[in-house]
Amino acid sequence: MHGFSRLGTPPPPPSRHHRSKITGASFRRRLFLLLPPLLYILGILLYISSSFNFDHVLTVNNVLPSHHHSPPGSIYTTPHLFQKLWPFMDSYTANATIHGNQFMKAWNIEEHQRWKPCAKRSIRATELPESNGFLIIEANGGLNQQRLSICDAVAVAGLLNATLVIPIFHLNSVWRDSSKFGHIFDEEFFIQTLGNHVRVVKELPDDILQRFDNNISNIVNLRVKAWSSSTHYLQKVLPQLLEMGAVRIAPFSNRLAQQVPSKVQGLRCFANFGALRFSEPIRTLAESMVDRMVKHSVQSGGKYVSVHLRFEEDMVAFSCCEYDGGEEEKHEMDIARERSWRGKFRRRHRIIRPGANRVDGRCPLTPLEVGMMLRGMGFDKKTTVYVAAGKIYKEEKYMAPLKQMFPLLHTKETLATREELAQFMGHSSRLAALDYTVCLHSEVFVTTQGGNFPHFLMGHRRYMYGGHAKTVKPDKRKLVLLFDNPNIRWEVFKRQMQEMLHHSDQKGSEVKKVGGSLYNFPMPDCMCKQLDSKTANITL
Repeated sequence: MHGFSRLGTPPPPPSRHHRSKITGASFRRRLFLLLPPLLYILGILLYISSSFNFDHVLTVNNVLPSHHHSPPGSIYTTPHLFQKLWPFMDSYTANATIHGNQFMKAWNIEEHQRWKPCAKRSIRATELPESNGFLIIEANGGLNQQRLSICDAVAVAGLLNATLVIPIFHLNSVWRDSSKFGHIFDEEFFIQTLGNHVRVVKELPDDILQRFDNNISNIVNLRVKAWSSSTHYLQKVLPQLLEMGAVRIAPFSNRLAQQVPSKVQGLRCFANFGALRFSEPIRTLAESMVDRMVKHSVQSGGKYVSVHLRFEEDMVAFSCCEYDGGEEEKHEMDIARERSWRGKFRRRHRIIRPGANRVDGRCPLTPLEVGMMLRGMGFDKKTTVYVAAGKIYKEEKYMAPLKQMFPLLHTKETLATREELAQFMGHSSRLAALDYTVCLHSEVFVTTQGGNFPHFLMGHRRYMYGGHAKTVKPDKRKLVLLFDNPNIRWEVFKRQMQEMLHHSDQKGSEVKKVGGSLYNFPMPDCMCKQLDSKTANITL
């Protein structure tokens, strides 16, 4: 039966004139529906065309192409600008001391210092009820991704009233560090500090292991989705924990949502800022390195700048950016990408667009670019600089101009003796822990590429310095345009850098937004607002 039969007699067929109206309306409707796909195809063609302009510009006899053939900022031309500006930079240094030390002007101290640490604010030390079972997690990634997993695991264990087994560290194909928890963090301190809040044990008890034939791999591995809510853990994980007595979650990175109940959030804070500290060998050497940096910085009152320089070979390769190494560099980067990511960058339809990456601010800053930025911000050759990094790509070539601008430059290798570093060599996370500590205590911290290392450091520095990160986070989209301007004058470049420093100062004391990470923004979850003297007097 036809659909219209229930409505009675079918309507008469439309007249010829009416049919033409319908046909016209139908044509316009079809044209309207076809328009978005046509615009999309046109956009793809324009995108491919722009990609060609970005990434297929060749040099002839090592002569840089005209800017008419490539968008501004898409090609690494910084060395040419440096050669032009260096005489002005160098002469400016001679008179810089007249204007006072830049450390005194870097931060607007009066507007900060409004917060104080209180990581234990939302958790109380009470007698713990009987445990619901054992939680085993596997922390993957580098030092600070492992740190995130550990703190989130403490929070989940508290939520489920579970006993946390000291986290297992996964051997990462990029970091290639076989260190265990106790090699990097103070295991006894971690267990004791959390004792009244979350039970932590070094390993599963024998009776629990026997249930699983003495093999942890036999314990069910729950595949928890990234950023799972506390409700998910209570409804899906807790019943299995109660039933089996032990559960595994591997991998565990980013497996807990940012927004959780305040008590759970409090455990995150306490774990990160209270319970986690580096192992005794790392602490001892790191504290000595900080003392040595302070002594080397006598001309600036013991204050120094630290730079997280992400210009290692793996980082340059992963970014898919191009610098000034020509075919040799491209060949080396292809080898590095294949070694660490095995075909990821050779998949079909994968387009590598170095120029677009650079304009979009996704390329690691070179040591030269970091140095020019800091000199523009007012830090002179008497400034002591600590560089936190792995092995810099083509170190002799790329570090030379940074050392030229900042002769008082130090690294792990110059601050510590070969004998002192021997026990940490071959263990990237332990070496990163040394860098982390020296950066933590610097007056100025410069982040150049993002990632977990600066993410955690900025938050830790906010926690230590009254809510202010004391961090320079450069606008790389703006920087590449300035570096690519052959006509820019030193005075103009300097003014732009000082505005960037002022912007970093303003953003340094940001409070966590909805969905933000307390590891980067500890206010207000892990810190309390301080009353100023006027408010305190009124309250009294």
